[in-house]
Amino acid sequence: MSDFPRWKYAVVVVVLLFGILYALPNVFRPSPAVQVSANSGHQVDQTLEQKVEAALAKQHLKANKVSIDAKAGTMMARFSDTSTQLEAYDVIKGALGDDYNVALNLASTVPSWLRSIHANAMPLGLDLQGGVHFLMEVDQDAVRQQQEQRYTDDLRSLLHQNKIRYISLGHANNGVGVEVVLHSSADRDKVANLVYQNYPNLQTVNGVGGDGSYALTAKLKQDEVQKLAQKTIQQNVQTLRNRINQLGVSEPLIQQQGSDRIVVELPGVQDTADAKRILGAIATLEYHKGYAAWPDPRVKEALKGDVPPEARLYKDCPRGPCLVYKKVIVTGDQLVDATSGFDQQSGTPEVSVTLNSAGAKRMGDFTNANVGKPMAVVYIEKIPQVTEVDGKKVRTFKTREKVISYATVQGAFSKKFQTTGLDSPKAASQLALLLKSGSLAAPVTIVEERVIGPSLGNDNIHKGVRAVLLGLGLVLIAALIYYKLFGLVADIALFFNLVLLLAVMSMIGVTLTMPGIAGIVLTLGMAIDANVLICERVREELRNGSTPHASIRAGYEKAWATILDANVTHLLAALGLMTVGSGPIKGFGVTLFIGILTSMFTSVTVTHAITAAIHGRRKLKSLSV
Repeated sequence: MSDFPRWKYAVVVVVLLFGILYALPNVFRPSPAVQVSANSGHQVDQTLEQKVEAALAKQHLKANKVSIDAKAGTMMARFSDTSTQLEAYDVIKGALGDDYNVALNLASTVPSWLRSIHANAMPLGLDLQGGVHFLMEVDQDAVRQQQEQRYTDDLRSLLHQNKIRYISLGHANNGVGVEVVLHSSADRDKVANLVYQNYPNLQTVNGVGGDGSYALTAKLKQDEVQKLAQKTIQQNVQTLRNRINQLGVSEPLIQQQGSDRIVVELPGVQDTADAKRILGAIATLEYHKGYAAWPDPRVKEALKGDVPPEARLYKDCPRGPCLVYKKVIVTGDQLVDATSGFDQQSGTPEVSVTLNSAGAKRMGDFTNANVGKPMAVVYIEKIPQVTEVDGKKVRTFKTREKVISYATVQGAFSKKFQTTGLDSPKAASQLALLLKSGSLAAPVTIVEERVIGPSLGNDNIHKGVRAVLLGLGLVLIAALIYYKLFGLVADIALFFNLVLLLAVMSMIGVTLTMPGIAGIVLTLGMAIDANVLICERVREELRNGSTPHASIRAGYEKAWATILDANVTHLLAALGLMTVGSGPIKGFGVTLFIGILTSMFTSVTVTHAITAAIHGRRKLKSLSV
């Protein structure tokens, strides 16, 4: 057996040590925790920590550890079990109210020395770690109204271009379509012809006003309404997928259900409040001309109730109350790109904004004409919520508006510029995420929410571990009984196959699910096939009269081609599951693919190394196989 060189021993030892090191984090189970993050205008600090600890002590609850992550802007309270965690969640949520987001979480217990070398435990799927399931409904009425509003503006411009006078123009009284009221039937016919020529997606209906005026209602054709609804839900699915991808959620499920609903599953996410805010929120920026800022006398008069008609009062400005012109310069709809960072001069969080050509022109025109004058940046966020009115659940949006910047225009700019005045790096990052991932084509409301808590996940984990241990144990016993010493060598290799599989999955961040555990069990069962082929080849060589050393050498050499052929076909099948499948099927395919690769190394190279170490320098008369 001297044909197994020392450098191969070194490779085997290094790989196995590497596998043990990076599989080790999976031994450290995460601890139940409650996570607290601040809404806009509030901070996570020592005062908050003291408030949380006092609320827990009042209910005779004790956290194992309370820590603040200043970089993430969150506080984590860890507990010994899930029942205490759930009780603490209710207590903390009641004590903090709407000023903070309180959510269940699982805190990592992996030692810092392992995390320092990027050795982390595998993220667990929805069925193991828990997570959230959302059923979201798209507001199709809002889609139609948005489209009709666009046509209202277009028709107003069209009538102006053709010098047609009208009495009124706006939404129809029945809420469907755009109605224009004219002075004569000739004008009405002329407008109907213009609509037919310029907007083939609209159909017109004549009407007569009570005062003898002539009305024309333009509304979307039915097939166009259906196309618009389908396009809207597809855009929302893509937008939600963009937001979730930037959140870093592993193996999410986002798919359309029916004509107006979207299913979203986020495995491993326990911060439901934060997830709902990111998924359902409609956040944008508006740039306005500044009117006056504190301590200007006009602001003081506005606080007493005397607000100028062309301005709006904001009490929550960076340096006190301020007045802002209502007219908008540029909105977030004209934004092309947004990235978060830090201002090089002040070191405060900022969002770098890039506008499209139309927005860049408007911003350029404004800043050129208003150098030395103030400009305000208004952050607008619409958060979905469900309230109960007369025993019925009513879905509405809570709108928050805040002036995040009120500064003097120092020079002309247009396409690219920075917005500062944000509360924290996390706030800047979330704003950039919402702006960059695109606005939802229509508002969505969460009509169903299911949270799979840690308790059910723990139960599934215990069952999965038992399945793996049972499958592994039966394979180990069968190999040991049937192939004796060679079976023991195969058992050792099979154990290291499991270790390497876990290590590789942990390194690349594969999310472990119940189908993934099934893939591990199947991998362990299939991995022994290679050793069966090798052992049977060795037996065959012994029966043919070869010496023990020659039989071992021939067994590995002749079995390799068959092992390679069998595993290549398995790899192709796993690759098909990975590329075509999604969700659990993809998770199963990924686990199977990695398992086949690790089993080829352990079943052949590792067993060969152990066999060479046992028999290499001995004179053998027989083999225990």
